[in-house]
Amino acid sequence: MIHQLIEDRVLQRGLTYQEYVQHTIEEVANTDPAGLDEKSLEQYNNKKLNLYRSSRIEKTFKISDELHSEIKKISEYQLWMIISENWCGDSAQIVPYIYLITGLNPNIRLRIISRDTNPEIMDLYLTNGTRSIPIVAGFDKYGNELFKWGPRPQMAHDLVKSLKDQGLEKKDWLEKLHLWYGRNRGVEIERELLNTIKKLKG
Repeated sequence: MIHQLIEDRVLQRGLTYQEYVQHTIEEVANTDPAGLDEKSLEQYNNKKLNLYRSSRIEKTFKISDELHSEIKKISEYQLWMIISENWCGDSAQIVPYIYLITGLNPNIRLRIISRDTNPEIMDLYLTNGTRSIPIVAGFDKYGNELFKWGPRPQMAHDLVKSLKDQGLEKKDWLEKLHLWYGRNRGVEIERELLNTIKKLKG
């Protein structure tokens, strides 16, 4: 069964995608970058860039016929939770796809929660002991967890591992990672979600 903590936080405090984006827009608009420390300034710049990334995906993504068909077959209520942060580059490259995919079926309710203000939930979804995001988890109407996915498509995960093994600095492997996201155009995200949904039915 779904943990009571998750149910309370996700349904009562979780944001819709539109609220999540609007919150980011307001944060950027109301922040004076001149007064930020190095880490906060980096996050501020990431938020601005992420708004552009998300907007591009929203305007250009065309869901495959196969995934469209599988999503439409979901006939009972599901809650999909995304653990994210608006400064996270991976989230900006993934969350818009999840939003557009879930939007095809009114039986799916999508809510986004903050990693840093919900550590009790985040710690239930660690990746090799780390609080990596985004994490997507789905629950049925009875609160049973249906699936967990994230924080990156396997192909992106393998790319980052390879680049790190080559000794690239973070800024360099991040640049190559985001080039990969841009060129892949959500194909791997779609493929992995499609396989996940098909396994649920099996």
